[in-house]
Amino acid sequence: MNTIEISNELFSFIQNSPSMFHTVSTVSEYLQEAGFTYLPEGKQWNINKGGCYYTTRNHSSVIAFKIGDTLDDYHFQLAASHGDSPTYKIKSVPELEGPNEYLRLDVEAYGGMIDSTWFDRPLTVAGRVLVQNGNKVENRLLYIDKDILMIPNVAIHFNREINNGYSYNRQIDLCPMFSCGELKKGDFDKMVAEELGVEVSQILGKDLFLVNRCQPVIWGYKDEFISTPKLDDLQCAFTSLKAFINANNEHAINVYCCFDNEEVGSNTKQGAMSTFLYDVLRRIHTGLNKTEDEFYQAIAKSFLVSCDNAHALHPNHPEKSDAVNRNYMNKGIVIKESANQKYTTDAFSRAVFTAICNKANVPVQYFANRSDMVGGSTLGNLSNTQVSMHAVDIGLPQLAMHSSYETAGIKDTVYAIEALETFFNCNVEIEEAEGFTLND
Repeated sequence: MNTIEISNELFSFIQNSPSMFHTVSTVSEYLQEAGFTYLPEGKQWNINKGGCYYTTRNHSSVIAFKIGDTLDDYHFQLAASHGDSPTYKIKSVPELEGPNEYLRLDVEAYGGMIDSTWFDRPLTVAGRVLVQNGNKVENRLLYIDKDILMIPNVAIHFNREINNGYSYNRQIDLCPMFSCGELKKGDFDKMVAEELGVEVSQILGKDLFLVNRCQPVIWGYKDEFISTPKLDDLQCAFTSLKAFINANNEHAINVYCCFDNEEVGSNTKQGAMSTFLYDVLRRIHTGLNKTEDEFYQAIAKSFLVSCDNAHALHPNHPEKSDAVNRNYMNKGIVIKESANQKYTTDAFSRAVFTAICNKANVPVQYFANRSDMVGGSTLGNLSNTQVSMHAVDIGLPQLAMHSSYETAGIKDTVYAIEALETFFNCNVEIEEAEGFTLND
């Protein structure tokens, strides 16, 4: 698998996914091209063995599934990632007037971003707009393919202590500059309406976010690195999707999940903590005319790979990482563990995924936080509150997580596709927590 070609496809995937709504649209295009049938949540599902299907919720989360031809070992093998990234959401009344003829946008934080990385770079707007069309209200995707905003830093002459540490005020410092005289109050909605080909009066609702317009790059004298916005977690959303589409498991049901709202806690109707996954698995089960008891048996034998990027050792601050449970770019997949159960990994699930990586000839690394530092959480243990199964947390090592522009190793994208494709291709036969077998 060519690392340059895969990296360029990843870049295209990311650029076509400037908001969580666009992520689902991009994933849906991949699925449709691969022959998947769309099943709206609000309609009856007709499914069969050997079929490939997908559904969405809120246009911002997507679940796809492939049903085995024989289905002689009825269970689910799942990979879950998320399609949102830390950014700033534009408030419903978007414009701040002044001083003088300046026009700025009023924004609030979505997730835990590194504020300083959003300054002095070209920005635009993306998301969804609800538009009235006669008696019908329609969902429209919006991405303005132009540099239209900037968040300017204060000159060092006016803030001479900035290099000694500065605490940004998001209500004051993070307001993007929209115009200095050419545009007036009301022109933001006029711009949105013009881009969508509608009247301002037709716009009934907006979920719009700032987008970093800096282009993805492969860099390093030996092409070792990739840098782009949204590596967390679109790199995992992309690699698990490629693996899912490429693989075939005639014995079980493969499932791909890409959830919204991980960066703000997942406790929404479309997040990993919602009933979305449980609802889909139950509808699959019902559609296959299985009994109630067979559902619980299937869940007990199922396995979830929670895919969310991991922290690589920082070259300037190695002391931030654990002494030995530390990770490096281009050295393979990271299995993440935490004694406080912020990650789902335990000895059993670690053994399952390590065996899968060994089968795929993919190198494995292990991550744990320093014992005196609190780490982050992810979506695996949250989805397990709704549908409990064996699960492991993995990721790809990266630098500058939650920056507006992040960096990873070029080889790890390929490693993830190879490992996850092996996972989806082989039949993981689980005997409770006693043991397991990997069968082709």
